[in-house]
Amino acid sequence: MGEENRDRKITLENYWELITAHQGETFYTKTGLPFTYQVVGKELFADRRERSINRQTFEKAIRRINESHGDIKGPKALKLYGAPYIWAVLTQIGI
Repeated sequence: MGEENRDRKITLENYWELITAHQGETFYTKTGLPFTYQVVGKELFADRRERSINRQTFEKAIRRINESHGDIKGPKALKLYGAPYIWAVLTQIGI
């Protein structure tokens, strides 16, 4: 996570706009797989996934990151569907 954001609580309200603003850009999973995504309403559609990742799943991820006090170091620790993509998006937009 970005050093300047480590002690700041992140909220879905603050980041859904950023997530939407970055759609179409290339992101990389922790293992280096490139992907892009589109946001439609409350769902994120990554070009490498068949199913969407909904906004509630991002909310769970943000809550877990906030509650972990920096202990979450990668996507597997999120234990959520689409974790590699969620992790990539959240970390690359500056969380």
